[in-house]
Amino acid sequence: MEFTIDNSIFLLSILLVVGVLTAKFSSRLGVPSLVLFIIVGMILSHYIYFDNALLTQGFGIIALIIILFDGGIHTKWTDVKAVIRPSVSLATAGVLVTTIVTGVLAKYILDVTWLEGLLFGAIVGSTDAAAVFSVLGSKNIRQKLTSTLEVESGSNDPMAIFLTVSIIQLIQNPDSPIFTLILDFFWQMGIGLIMGLLLGKASVWAINRINLDSSGLYPVLSLALAALTYGITAFIGASGLLAVYIMAVSLGNADLTYRHAIVRFNEGFAWMMQILMFILLGLLVFPKELIDITWQGILLSFLLMLVARPLGVFISMIFTKYSIKEKLFISWAGLKGAVPIVLATYPMMAELENSSLIFNVVFFVVLTSALLQGATISPLANLLKLSEGEKEVVPHSLELVSIGKTNNEMIELKLVKDAAISGKSLEEIPLPEDILITAVIREDKLLTPRGTTQIFSGDTLYVLVSKKKRDKVKAFFQKKADKTTSTHAKEDKQNPDSSSAVKNTDRS
Repeated sequence: MEFTIDNSIFLLSILLVVGVLTAKFSSRLGVPSLVLFIIVGMILSHYIYFDNALLTQGFGIIALIIILFDGGIHTKWTDVKAVIRPSVSLATAGVLVTTIVTGVLAKYILDVTWLEGLLFGAIVGSTDAAAVFSVLGSKNIRQKLTSTLEVESGSNDPMAIFLTVSIIQLIQNPDSPIFTLILDFFWQMGIGLIMGLLLGKASVWAINRINLDSSGLYPVLSLALAALTYGITAFIGASGLLAVYIMAVSLGNADLTYRHAIVRFNEGFAWMMQILMFILLGLLVFPKELIDITWQGILLSFLLMLVARPLGVFISMIFTKYSIKEKLFISWAGLKGAVPIVLATYPMMAELENSSLIFNVVFFVVLTSALLQGATISPLANLLKLSEGEKEVVPHSLELVSIGKTNNEMIELKLVKDAAISGKSLEEIPLPEDILITAVIREDKLLTPRGTTQIFSGDTLYVLVSKKKRDKVKAFFQKKADKTTSTHAKEDKQNPDSSSAVKNTDRS
């Protein structure tokens, strides 16, 4: 087929449709969608010749920016704060231990030099954010473990990139001073963290202060700010990917205007980039070359999953309050995905002698890791009794709409436990001026608010309010009652058939 612009658009559309259908059926097959995306790419490689490592690397970094931004914006700071120390330990010491152990194994199994073995270990030493977010997003595993894995995967890429680049530099220039490399590591991690925090606060301010003509521009602005965060941080030699993740966490936990539009847009965009990235990575490999390293790939995959990763986890978490079962689960959930394959293009770009061998083995390891570990995470969680049953699905969805060029917006408020206004009807509540409660969500029911409608702790309210009064309104609804008032409110809620609860009906 001749590659014209029209044909390229046609091919791209086919890839996206196949990717979406693959994601649809992956859950039924019990296989992570990213595995099927890669397989689709490998099948297409029979018909499309593609070997551009530079394009793959560039597209992979762009995709990782979007995926990390989407993962970070969904991360709750309360969950992160509880697991920050073990996660950081896994992202640094854990990656280093895994790299060394895997490097030693690779040196003998692949018959390469010590530095080349360590290079392979560095490439596969980190967990992959795209894989972890994709697989854990559909599981209802204990929150502490899910948060630990997500924060680890979002923050360990800088360590893997640093080790990969440093070892390549040592291979090319054996006389490079180790002390300089260590200083470079602290610069990348430290400045990356600081830039993420600073640019996160600046991004929140910009999104909330800039009054754009269309709500559709806010998601574009947020994504542009994420790319700007990466660009500025990378320009000064620090870790751009770490900065993007920290910036996204800042946005996700801030009082953000048009939050729903931003989250939904980036969620869809992240899926699209994930589909295209894994298909592209599948195109880059040639299945015939994998046959030549089958036994090496299988052996290294199992040793990485059963020896190197567990050692990295248990050593780096030796002083944490995690049980043996939890550490075993974290060890098994160290999924490999796009990051190792993107990092495997670095030796190819540097034209190292065994770069093709390293890339093919890395690809084999990623494929088997995602296939075996990704498909067995849920059964293992159930076996270790770390699962929390079926994942709760929100029974309602209210799409927030643009209010145009006005200064008003629709905000979502959940009444806090023991709220001061719990149990009162809307006509009894001294609501702030110029606000309108448009909907009340209680459990699985949508209530049309009337003057006699009572609201209780746990209710979700959709409120039309002026942007300037947003903080005042939130503070009003989040105010807690004294113990006496709280007790009466609980009694009313526990007796929904009582006369006071009758006011929840549609009676005017």
